[in-house]
Amino acid sequence: MAPPGSRRWACVRVMTGTILGGALGFYVMHRLETSHKAKMEERLRKYEAHMSMVAKGKEEAQQRLQDEAALQHKDQARLLPDS
Repeated sequence: MAPPGSRRWACVRVMTGTILGGALGFYVMHRLETSHKAKMEERLRKYEAHMSMVAKGKEEAQQRLQDEAALQHKDQARLLPDS
């Protein structure tokens, strides 16, 4: 059987290792979460910028189609005789 002093030292080492290991684990997870959050925010900004450009392009295309339809309607009105 081990002497009582060595048993006490073993308990101190286990408790110290547990506390330091927990602190290190917490720090590492905190760093991972903050870096992941930053990456996701950047990705969201890029996605929102892309989607606004897509929406703007759709609006411009829709406006072009309306302008062409109005021009065609105007041309047809000129070709038809007044009754």
